[in-house]
Amino acid sequence: MASGNWYYCLKHHKVEPEAGCRALNRLGPYPDRETASQALEIARARTEAADEADRRWNGED
Repeated sequence: MASGNWYYCLKHHKVEPEAGCRALNRLGPYPDRETASQALEIARARTEAADEADRRWNGED
């Protein structure tokens, strides 16, 4: 198994190694290719959790 960081490229919609596209166009780093392939789902879940925390903070149960 390859070591190093993996990224999800938003421009090409694919997983790339560290020597891929510019940081501006990608999510990561992730510890492995499999996790990087789930980058959009991970980002969605984190955004939903942050939105929920904001609602609780603002008293919008």
